[in-house]
Amino acid sequence: MLNFTLGPVMSSDLVLKIGAEQTPYFRTPEFSKVNLENEQLIKELLCASDDSRAVFLTGSGTAGMEATVMNVFNEDDKVLIVNGGGFGQRFVDMCNLHNIDCDDIKLEFGHCLTPEMLNKYDGKDYTAFLVNICETSSGVYYDIDLISEFCKKNNLLLVVDAISSFLANDLNMVEHGADVVIIGSQKALACPPGIAIIALSEKALKRVENNTCKSMYFDLEDMLVNGIRGQTPFTPAITVILQLNARLKELKDAGGIEAELKRISDLAQDFRSKITEFPFEVKSNCLSNSVTTVHTKEKIEVNLVEILKNEYDIWVSTARDDLSETMLFRVGHMGDLTPKDNDTLIEALRDMQKRGLF
Repeated sequence: MLNFTLGPVMSSDLVLKIGAEQTPYFRTPEFSKVNLENEQLIKELLCASDDSRAVFLTGSGTAGMEATVMNVFNEDDKVLIVNGGGFGQRFVDMCNLHNIDCDDIKLEFGHCLTPEMLNKYDGKDYTAFLVNICETSSGVYYDIDLISEFCKKNNLLLVVDAISSFLANDLNMVEHGADVVIIGSQKALACPPGIAIIALSEKALKRVENNTCKSMYFDLEDMLVNGIRGQTPFTPAITVILQLNARLKELKDAGGIEAELKRISDLAQDFRSKITEFPFEVKSNCLSNSVTTVHTKEKIEVNLVEILKNEYDIWVSTARDDLSETMLFRVGHMGDLTPKDNDTLIEALRDMQKRGLF
């Protein structure tokens, strides 16, 4: 299988080898050392301050989003949310569920965030800004510099869901003033799903300390206390933690954040240059490096995603159901992929075109 989906993605041989081993016991000094090392390596990749912290929550990226909402905010807050698709709407739904007052900047699907949109909310009584910096459902990447400037100007706590953009697009916690960054193990970190990573600035840590979380499992303060000794309150996804450790060291040895950003960006540009030979379109001018959304100029009657999977053993991500007539599929550029893999996908599309499928 050649996997171009948006997660889980292709893993390296090193990560796969660890996944085939027996899962060890975790209440040990050896496992504590791994956890502490993972926290430090994540902070380095995020360019986080020394007084920041990171927790490793066993759950999906959505668990990381909800844990953030539950622990960082309360009923005294009023937050502003970028809502340009399914994941922006998810933040809205979470805030409504947990009685956090919120307004959302409703964007047309696939459109970029502009300064004019933010200006409408300038000088208002918001306390925080929440954004899925790469709206995975559309592939759109929102300008982090624009958002950062707005939040600094308005003294807003900035929460960035970087699950689909971490390592694909630049994010510097200190320079961008990001107070919470949420990451998933199954995206550009190229490990199996199961761990949501939440990095918190000193300002966010104080909010967690002063809030009361009405949850046992999602209590970040409990996780932070346990994390001091390199442990978790409950049984973590042990094997994924070990795979993350190997992957983080792999990234560091390969040149760190700058090298991986360039690798993914180059891979995305390589694919986008090659897809132009087909009667397809790449519409947005603000796509994340992590994903390319492929649209059709004319309606195609067959399901290209299923044909690629069943006849060529190539997996790409489907489009949202209500967009299936205009967006054909989404191609991810994260994980253990190369330009040669792009060529394999292009060759499959050429063969499908010769067969008259589109």
